[in-house]
Amino acid sequence: MSVLDRFRLDDKQLFITGGSRGLGREMALACAEAGADVILVGRDEASLETTAGEIRQRGRQAVTLTADVSQLDQCEAVCQKALDEHGPIDILINNVGGRRIDIPTTEMPLEQWLNILDLNLNSTFLCTKLIGGAMVARGSGGRVINIASISGMVVNRDIGGRSYETSKAAVIHFTRATAADWAPHQVTVNAICPGGFMTEPNVKWAAENPAVISTFKDQVPAGDFGQPEDLGPLAVYLASDASRYITGASIVIDGGYTLW
Repeated sequence: MSVLDRFRLDDKQLFITGGSRGLGREMALACAEAGADVILVGRDEASLETTAGEIRQRGRQAVTLTADVSQLDQCEAVCQKALDEHGPIDILINNVGGRRIDIPTTEMPLEQWLNILDLNLNSTFLCTKLIGGAMVARGSGGRVINIASISGMVVNRDIGGRSYETSKAAVIHFTRATAADWAPHQVTVNAICPGGFMTEPNVKWAAENPAVISTFKDQVPAGDFGQPEDLGPLAVYLASDASRYITGASIVIDGGYTLW
């Protein structure tokens, strides 16, 4: 097998949450170009179908499942539906997440704190338990990729809502712990930790808080924010045989922001 062949995902099936937009869309398209069929999960049916159409144009199959995985009953139901109707699943990307709020800790309602933990952490746990657990039970290996954040390693300046940093830090350590448990089963579990990327929520944040975004950009050694398509090749790598011997890693992709 050639080096490039080890990056192929032929005959593999990907389940990705938040796969219709932003970073999720780019990772889904990249995996499809590498040969994977894709199960897209998200809240907006129209955007799911748009991305599914792009996957089909690449010659791969695409299934769309509408669910809000931050609602844990919906999360569990959509995972079980995917396994029952579209399994087996070889690759899981837990991509759904976000900050959504800008509230100081002293003013944070418990309900909103818990909502962000459900969005970023508990949905990752449930999908990993169900989709990843099926990989373990099947006994033929698999790949779990959790989208964490550099915010799980460092604290963002001038932004409230510390439930985001807390939940992403927990995702990183959950990745490590699960990787240790599942390594004997040839199921790798790794995290991607993006820095500043101009996704839709961040474009909106930039318009509302230009000074914060400008300061952030000035502190990136590479001189600019990342583009969503920058995540595609990394996702393919972690999903493929090329990363066979990597597990429990948290790979930073931030233009050098966390270097200083």
